[in-house]
Amino acid sequence: MPLAALGLLAAAAPVAAQPVANPVATLAGLDKITGRVTRFDVYIDETVLFGALEITPRACYNRPPTETQRTSAFLEVDQRSLTGTSRRIFTGWMFADSPALNAVDHAVYDVWLIECKTSTEVPPPDQR
Repeated sequence: MPLAALGLLAAAAPVAAQPVANPVATLAGLDKITGRVTRFDVYIDETVLFGALEITPRACYNRPPTETQRTSAFLEVDQRSLTGTSRRIFTGWMFADSPALNAVDHAVYDVWLIECKTSTEVPPPDQR
């Protein structure tokens, strides 16, 4: 195959846009006892308490508006005991468009990703 033809093939291949990193993850949590759903914003690397769960997002990505949307976040979730010790119950990627794909497996609480954002009305942890 001539070299020029190879160049045309490479030019015709679709180019995927790089994911956009965001500083804020919007999550939702369900307390299965009360049936209450709570929506909350969390900064990347900040740990928040939802019931007995300590939730820490480590990354939150979405794609540019011109691409097919795929919003994902890497989370660490620990369960806090009554004695104050914590045990990791989830580490992994969550996807906003497929909340059941990688779910937090807990008897009382469900947590899922809603979106990734560039800003929030919640003050950053260092300003509280």
